[in-house]
Amino acid sequence: MAQILLHGTLHVTIYEVDRLHSGGGGNFFNKIIANIEETVGFGKGTPKIYATVDLEKARVGRTRTLEKEPDNPRWYESFHIYCAHNASNVIFTVKDDNPIGATLIGRAYVPVHELLDGEEIDRWVEILDEDKKPIKGESKIHVKLQFFDVSRDRNWARGVKSARYPGVPYTFFSQRTGNRVSLYQDAHIPDNFIPKIPLSGGKYYEPHRCWEDVFDAITNAKHLIYITGWSVYTEITLIRDSRRQKPGGDITLGELLKKKASEGVRVLMLVWDDRTSVGLLKKDGLMATHDEETEQYFQGTDVNCVLCPRNPDDGGSFVQDLQISTMFTHHQKIVVVDSDLPSGQSDKRRIVSFVGGIDLCDGRYDSPFHSLFRTLDTAHHDDFHQPNYTGAAITKGGPREPWHDIHSRLEGPVAWDVLFNFAQRWKKQGGKDVLLNLRELDDVIIPPSPVVYPDDHETWNVQIFRSIDEGAAFDFPASPEEAARAGLVSGKDNTIDRSIQDAYIHAIRRAKNFIYIENQYFLGSCFGWDSSDIKVEDIGALHLIPKELSLKIVSKIEAGERFTVYIVVPMWPEGIPESASVQAILDWQRRTMEMMYKDIILALRAKGIVEDPRNYLTFFCLGNREVKRSGEYEPSERPEPGSDYEKAQQARRFMIYVHAKMMIVDDEYIIIGSANINQRSMDGARDSEIAMGAYQPYHLSTRQPARGQIHGFRMALCLSGFVMNMVFKTILCYDSVYLE
Repeated sequence: MAQILLHGTLHVTIYEVDRLHSGGGGNFFNKIIANIEETVGFGKGTPKIYATVDLEKARVGRTRTLEKEPDNPRWYESFHIYCAHNASNVIFTVKDDNPIGATLIGRAYVPVHELLDGEEIDRWVEILDEDKKPIKGESKIHVKLQFFDVSRDRNWARGVKSARYPGVPYTFFSQRTGNRVSLYQDAHIPDNFIPKIPLSGGKYYEPHRCWEDVFDAITNAKHLIYITGWSVYTEITLIRDSRRQKPGGDITLGELLKKKASEGVRVLMLVWDDRTSVGLLKKDGLMATHDEETEQYFQGTDVNCVLCPRNPDDGGSFVQDLQISTMFTHHQKIVVVDSDLPSGQSDKRRIVSFVGGIDLCDGRYDSPFHSLFRTLDTAHHDDFHQPNYTGAAITKGGPREPWHDIHSRLEGPVAWDVLFNFAQRWKKQGGKDVLLNLRELDDVIIPPSPVVYPDDHETWNVQIFRSIDEGAAFDFPASPEEAARAGLVSGKDNTIDRSIQDAYIHAIRRAKNFIYIENQYFLGSCFGWDSSDIKVEDIGALHLIPKELSLKIVSKIEAGERFTVYIVVPMWPEGIPESASVQAILDWQRRTMEMMYKDIILALRAKGIVEDPRNYLTFFCLGNREVKRSGEYEPSERPEPGSDYEKAQQARRFMIYVHAKMMIVDDEYIIIGSANINQRSMDGARDSEIAMGAYQPYHLSTRQPARGQIHGFRMALCLSGFVMNMVFKTILCYDSVYLE
């Protein structure tokens, strides 16, 4: 049967299976497995039945596991599934879970062509074995399906449209109004990088300074400082610009947090526990996160620092879970503090949160100048980071690895959602019940409330998104109905929030003119890759973002409209370029790009258009080169002769490592967070992540181009790109990108 493109939203309900016989036969292999299970103490016991929704080899939904109803499992679970797949059938697979894998019971098929008219299908579907014959007992599964094509969506390619836009639907956190947002380009902006970017209303863009603001927020907190991080390093300093010194700015982060805790501020930290690090052996982990050092540093102090392992619910077996227990991480990077009111005329306090891609650790401090050599005697002398060459060290000299990143500060009701996320995580993995009871401080800390008047043209509407599951966050909805309303989905053992992926898809589908992305990785939609030499199910990078982007471009080509996607990524993932892991990621990124360009080229040919596909989709890598100046830092040692390290030192050039996780749509909507564009970050059951999506209701791309803070921020990023780093093409900074 021919495959048909399903691009839209599929609403599915799996009700139940009747007359199910899940017994697994009595062959020799099954008996061996049973004996092993009994011996190692995790015997199979009663059947554990679950069902999945598949579009060919891409799994797009899964029910929870049921143990008490082996003959008539009743799930009554609903799914809101974004799809961009070529498929012949929607496949419902029924399996029996066990510790070393899962046993296939059977599959039921609903032809895709029956869904295209948008009518609801509600039926019992026969379950078949691998030979397409009815399974024992002629069991059937009761399902309901309805498909909504993107072309029938009244919001398709319409943008935000108005201030009445309610945000991304089916999410755990609702959109909040009356907020203030600060956008950060890198950890620091020096005084001599102030691009003059005009905004609407006769204003000019004014950049903010991330680590200065974080320092001030921590220093001025009186009641709480909550931090989560992939890595938190106690020895860094946040203030390093000699022209912008602050009182106490030379204190390390660790000493600052201990000082605040000794003053009575509740300082709580959730730091990812890298299980490859071994404190007793003084061995740093594979990721060099300093987790053991950080925990030991705060032992015996008033700071509560907890190392949190990530136990992902990726649907694997017990044995598979053991294999991947060291692979996935807690990747959220947030700071939550109490702060004074903007007016400063009251003793009342409010909640302020920071969300984005910058960890409070070594190697992150940088500016848009991204120096390779010139700061080795100053800002980076005690913070030299260069993991791409074996044996690199400050004593051997640069180039250091320049670090480009993006972060945000949230003020207003949405800041409380970030606080709630921290509370959920602390209650699940924090151990001691030391969270502040804010109800006892309601006479001091004001409840969630707008910080900007509705008629203020600088107001923001903001929504929080996450990738996280019930294994890492407390108090998820208990019933399947409540979970579905919150956009949560079932995993093997936990309920999963993957609203970051949903937010990206939602924004891409509404895009009108262009999309600008910066991300550390760009790989996914492997169901659309050339599968002649790979197995889609082995790769597992099923998230939709690359395919959604290419299908958006295709739709614009078919409509005869201009549209371009610009994507900035690092030249290679951090690490030794020749290593197997780096090469594998580069290969997957190549396959992703190949899939997207193939979609675009076929669309151009179908319209008889002869044009470079890079006019519709372009990838950029940033680099820097510095001429040597007198008085520059002189290392006492030299790299190994003939090494890549020595060659880079002689050439005085190196890539700028893009660690940002951001998307801008039409200069009116922005997503900033910790999530990479890969399966780890977008899955929900792998790395834990957090992001915000935001827009200014008075600065929308309606009758004229948006000229609010998002536009100014993008232009600042572009100016940094092509003024300081000539690798970055100037096309990104032309307003004609938008106006063509």
